[in-house]
Amino acid sequence: MSVSRRSFLALAATSAAFAGLSRATAQSLGGSKDDIVGYGPLQPDPAGVFDLPEGFSYKVVSRAGQVMDDGLLTPGKHDGMACFPDVADRNRVILVRNHEQRPTEPDRSAFGKDGGLASKVPADKAYDRIASGVPMDGGTTTLVWDLKQQRLVTHHLSLAGTAVNCAGGHTPQRSWLSCEETEIKAGDGGTKDHGWVFEVPADLRGLADPAPITSMGRYKHEATATDPRTGIVYLTEDASDGSGLFYRYLPNDPARLHAGGRLQALGFREGASADPRNWDKPFWKTGDRKKVVWVDLEGVDNPHNDLRHRGHGKGAAYFARGEGIYFGDGELYFTCTSGGPSRDGQVMRYRPSPHEGKPGEADHPGDIELFLETTDKQRLSMPDNLAIAPNGHLFLCEDKYAGYNMLKAVTPKGQIYTVGRNAQKPALPLAPNTELAGVCFSPDGSTCFVNIYFPGMTLAITGPWKKLRA
Repeated sequence: MSVSRRSFLALAATSAAFAGLSRATAQSLGGSKDDIVGYGPLQPDPAGVFDLPEGFSYKVVSRAGQVMDDGLLTPGKHDGMACFPDVADRNRVILVRNHEQRPTEPDRSAFGKDGGLASKVPADKAYDRIASGVPMDGGTTTLVWDLKQQRLVTHHLSLAGTAVNCAGGHTPQRSWLSCEETEIKAGDGGTKDHGWVFEVPADLRGLADPAPITSMGRYKHEATATDPRTGIVYLTEDASDGSGLFYRYLPNDPARLHAGGRLQALGFREGASADPRNWDKPFWKTGDRKKVVWVDLEGVDNPHNDLRHRGHGKGAAYFARGEGIYFGDGELYFTCTSGGPSRDGQVMRYRPSPHEGKPGEADHPGDIELFLETTDKQRLSMPDNLAIAPNGHLFLCEDKYAGYNMLKAVTPKGQIYTVGRNAQKPALPLAPNTELAGVCFSPDGSTCFVNIYFPGMTLAITGPWKKLRA
């Protein structure tokens, strides 16, 4: 979620200009166009929470404000998330979930409105604190869910004192990389610089050591995906003006990301003039593939908040709000939420070189493809978090500026269909209801988890996932 979207929400909430919008127009904003049938038409949810096709149902895993097992409160703004098998019980899974809280949002804080629960966090387990001594309100929670009984077993705070934790990604080491989508500096409400990546072990039943992986760079991190073959970590950047880069981190030791490494940014062989956003003039069309180069970056601690512009000056390409990213079978996909001529979104596919990050890569470079570009808001609008489902389809969370946010899916051929819809009514007809986020699947494919971002709710969706009607 970008600053520009927050500004829009604030404007929409205070404007009366939309009050006369017709009921027909408001209803159309909840509609959707599909290329294929998928799982069938959505059925209205009597509870007004989440609409699903016939045969599917959901359970609420947790909500903002619930008391957790550590005595803290479930924070708000549920964002990126990953699902891990529980090695101790095959019927259970572990969810690690981000909370995109700003430095201080007491109404949805883990520490209570008055900060009275902050004493439960040891001094060395909070990365940063505000002037009152309360940890900053971002971070992660870890939840154990029983797939068979469909119930929450335990939940607790697992990263404290960070800010604006947007998305991230799982690693082969059974950990979650939690990304701060901010560039606030020491003195802007806290005592430390922010904009880092933090690692949270999935099996940890307490608070993670809040040590940033500084060699991954400091910028508006969105999400990560790790190639299990090489250990290379790929990262997106959600710059609100659409001038973010696409990065990769070459770790010195893939099993110990804190041990240092090199940060690079992707460019095209055409040079920095190449513009994959397709905003002002078309650079490429759906299905086009381009060879890439990787640009070394210096000063990745980014003291002047200009890393992306310095990278662009060296030949790296700008992408239109890089957000969700997920590694599949030898390739990865990532979304550009405001890419394309109508700024309704793009999905990129990157295929690494056989010599990725090693000598010989220049002769056999990786390539990037414009896998999907949408210009129809009813078909797909502003895709954000994504995951690859067990059937090989991409599941995409919408984060659009008007109407009802959808959970969409895309086949390998680029055909789009609707899986679910946030059924909560927008505050005003042309305002959005809250975004969806954190989509992920249980390892056995039985359950799809998804977050309703605000104020914060996690759903576990079950049903006939194998009965897709293409």
